[in-house]
Amino acid sequence: MPADLLDAVVVGAGPAGSAAALVLARAGRSVALLERGPFPGAKNVYGGVVYGRVLDEVIPRWWEQVPVQRWVVRRSTMVLTPTQALAVDFRTQAWGSPPYNGMTVYRPDFDSWLAGHAVAAGADLITSTVAAGLLRDERGAVVGVRTDRPEGDLPARAVIACDGVNSFLAKEAGLLPRTDPAHLTLGVKEVLDLPAAAIEERFGLAAHEGTDIEMLGATRGIPGGGFLYTSSDTVSIGVVVSLPGLTEAKVRPEDLIADLKAHPAIAPYLRGATIKEYSAHLIPEGGYSAIPELAVDGMVVAGDAAGLCLATGLWLEGVNFAIGSGLAAGRAVAAALAAGDTSARGLAGYRRDLQAGFVLADHKRLRRAPQVVLADRLQQRYPGLLCDLTEGVFTVTNPVPKPGVLRLLRRSATHHQVSLAGLIRDGLAAMRVFR
Repeated sequence: MPADLLDAVVVGAGPAGSAAALVLARAGRSVALLERGPFPGAKNVYGGVVYGRVLDEVIPRWWEQVPVQRWVVRRSTMVLTPTQALAVDFRTQAWGSPPYNGMTVYRPDFDSWLAGHAVAAGADLITSTVAAGLLRDERGAVVGVRTDRPEGDLPARAVIACDGVNSFLAKEAGLLPRTDPAHLTLGVKEVLDLPAAAIEERFGLAAHEGTDIEMLGATRGIPGGGFLYTSSDTVSIGVVVSLPGLTEAKVRPEDLIADLKAHPAIAPYLRGATIKEYSAHLIPEGGYSAIPELAVDGMVVAGDAAGLCLATGLWLEGVNFAIGSGLAAGRAVAAALAAGDTSARGLAGYRRDLQAGFVLADHKRLRRAPQVVLADRLQQRYPGLLCDLTEGVFTVTNPVPKPGVLRLLRRSATHHQVSLAGLIRDGLAAMRVFR
């Protein structure tokens, strides 16, 4: 082995990779944090909603320094038809004070900030470098990565692959099977310029407060949903849709965003806004059953590379699971290095750590949620049923007497071709998933 053998190479300086490098560096291990972009977060256009409490254990009072756009104090779940909108709208001032709940961030700022903590702890950040493949010893164990940098390869006692959905390193290691489009969704988003004062007036927010709106019925019946959230002086709006469903419908994703922007419940929020950026990326949404093996001799995978994104309709969370899995990967590799055993068996503590914490526990408990949320009836029939029922309840019928709610429900269910028995079965199924 060369004299400059590293303890670990972490591939990908996103939230998972930076969290893993931070743990290893604080454990006194020599670690290289590899990033193919010119800086951490360079591949991520603008931002998203991040739930930061997972940082409590590693960066005390992180909220005093994190590059936040807005603290989310309002969360709305909206059901749409082309002409109707029904929303469950919740806000709490508890989310607008420490330790907060969710925040909108620009990913280049957030990723660079978290990677900066890893560097401050002793990690060596290497940017503009592609991990072209794995180095293996005579037994086939992973012993580093091949790179495209002039200085050559990076041999190491262990590798942590955090190189995103469709991870090339995880595939080369035999951890990821051939990609199944059914386990992927496409997220597309427009970032719109809108003055901070207009955002605060239209969404009913104070300075530094933000809102997050999730929508069902916004995708022309294609399995998926829409979203809208506020940053400091921009608004992000987009959809997340099934890849097979999008292909079958022969619809361009930007057309779905155009529909959403023009919807009568959404358009008033966006009046006068101008487009600043458009982006698209794949999201692993196979759930618990699609999570691959997480370790081979000399290597573990974390974050999107391990399919760790919680998409259940009620919750769409990724960054917090990436950070949680990165922290667990760092702890597992540090323990394996201390024990002198970086085989798959020596790294088995990684999965146990994930199972003991929220990462795999939440995925396992909600493993059937995608089947419920993406079912045809929920996507194509229930939005209209719920909106029509609500419209009927609140429509004044004078001089005709008001119809009863059960009669309205039957009428709406018949119109949308949903039996009451089927409605009850779906309700029970949802209760079992989200209990």
